Amino acid sequence: MHGHYGRYFRGQNAFIDEWMSLDGEEVAARARNAHVDLTIVSPLAGLMPRGEADSFAANEDAAQMVSETDGLLQWVIVNPLQPRTYQQAAEMLTQPQCVGIKIHPEEHVYPISEQGAELFEFAAQHDAIVLAHSGDPNSWPADFVPYADAHPNVQLILAHLGNGGGAGGDPTLQVRAIQSAKRDNVFVDTSSARSILPGLLEWAVDEIGAERILFGTDTPVYFTSMQRARIDDANIIDDDKIRILRRNAADLFPLQATNRR
Repeated sequence: MHGHYGRYFRGQNAFIDEWMSLDGEEVAARARNAHVDLTIVSPLAGLMPRGEADSFAANEDAAQMVSETDGLLQWVIVNPLQPRTYQQAAEMLTQPQCVGIKIHPEEHVYPISEQGAELFEFAAQHDAIVLAHSGDPNSWPADFVPYADAHPNVQLILAHLGNGGGAGGDPTLQVRAIQSAKRDNVFVDTSSARSILPGLLEWAVDEIGAERILFGTDTPVYFTSMQRARIDDANIIDDDKIRILRRNAADLFPLQATNRR
């Protein structure tokens, strides 16, 4: 439930930028090779270059690309620093292929503590699921919780289990945020490099239960098959693996209505 497509661009290493780039058809093909039926994507062009991306234009491209690509669904990006993405998102959320809102305080360069009230009020008006980058200075997981508490009809997914501001950061931030939430509307996904660490996923299941964890790959930034294998081979019971890989997403998203396979 967390993927991308398009050109990755950090501008620091040409090899890495190339290797982390993939078009929509290739994202879907890589998913099929890992026995993943559906991938919910947002366009990297709507996030990068950092602080400079045109989210509005990228959303338009994503809507067209997803409508033509079997196995993909869409997150519509809302960038509060591009106000017209609000109305664009309102319109796209009425389309069955668009299943929720993506927000990224880090790439769009704003603290969630300054923009969260408006973002979550908008999401609440549309009963929208929100996927939020989390674990860096503009997007500490705990900073999202008051907005989720205030809007119980908004389902919030904190991306990147274990991300805590870099390799030396705190890997427990997303789980602790979920534990502090007053309601049952906060989740975490597995779309981080740190999620492959031995013990992290198992610890998270023990702490918050498998029903709060969703499978995400952050493809093409990470390799889909590798992320899938981490769940398949986890030291947890099979029912919890099924919850993480499929059942939780099927409960949260209207996947039957949007699956064109």
